[in-house]
Amino acid sequence: MTKIAPHIISQAPMMDWSTRHQRVFLRAITRHALLYTEMVTAPALVFGDADRLLQHHPIEYPLALQLGGSDPEQLAKATAIAAQHPYYEINLNLGCPSDRVQSGQFGASLMADPGRVHECLQAMKSASGDIPISAKIRIGIDDQDPDITLLPFVEKISNLDLNTLTVHARKAILKGLSPKQNREIPPLQPHRAVDIKRAFPHLRVVLNGELKDPAADAHWLQELDGLMYGRAAYHTPWCLAGVDTDFFNTAARTTTSAEALRSCYAYINHELTQGMPLSHFTRHILGLFKDQPGARLYRRTLTEDAHKPGAGIEVIERALNHLNLGDNVE
Repeated sequence: MTKIAPHIISQAPMMDWSTRHQRVFLRAITRHALLYTEMVTAPALVFGDADRLLQHHPIEYPLALQLGGSDPEQLAKATAIAAQHPYYEINLNLGCPSDRVQSGQFGASLMADPGRVHECLQAMKSASGDIPISAKIRIGIDDQDPDITLLPFVEKISNLDLNTLTVHARKAILKGLSPKQNREIPPLQPHRAVDIKRAFPHLRVVLNGELKDPAADAHWLQELDGLMYGRAAYHTPWCLAGVDTDFFNTAARTTTSAEALRSCYAYINHELTQGMPLSHFTRHILGLFKDQPGARLYRRTLTEDAHKPGAGIEVIERALNHLNLGDNVE
């Protein structure tokens, strides 16, 4: 059987959301989908506590690391540090529109400087050893016209043997819109990802942007190489439950959402002994039973009780008791 590349279905890197606790939880739902870390800045990795910043659990693999930065030398050093771990790929963030990222002159703002992007990716590739390098882009920024700027931008980096080019298929408006607005207001143009794939067929192109249901979105795979899920994978994580059977031709990881959650108990208990407040995990599972009877009380119990001193697995079980799970078959 041909091995299917993990990036065919992936979870997006999201600041404050794609924590290692969330990734462990998603791994209880899908064995094979590619998971991404939160963005780690190259200076933080080079000059800070790399062990803490790169902390993850082996169960998270296949796992990709996302880096942020605009200095090729720093990115090379950060990549060399990260390459000591068996990441599936190391990704350069070229899509984040936040003020903090802009002030560091990286993220989406780098799309105004394709020459610098080429230097950064080339430096990362030279330092990555056997680990592939990828990039996550927007279709343009501010006043750029994708009809004019997008394909020339991709052409500038298309000769670097990138593992994947993930396309968040909307522009980033850096002047005047908040990061939240940048996820909602600029209109999606998913056909732009198809344009890239047709112009550069040797690139693996992954579509990102308001995708909600892998089964319904699978038609994009007739021309593209993968689908990336951000807010849907976070707020309605059970949407990934059919991924292993539908896309990777393997048995499902778990049969019910309650079973997936309970399979994380050993991990949660271990983290609790290391000082993790229960709420650091439970904030990632609030949407697990979305729209089911009892879901509101389930969320309320977790929200009100998980932050209390000494809170443990019993809080989750108490929350689950509000749901009509029957024989645990959903």
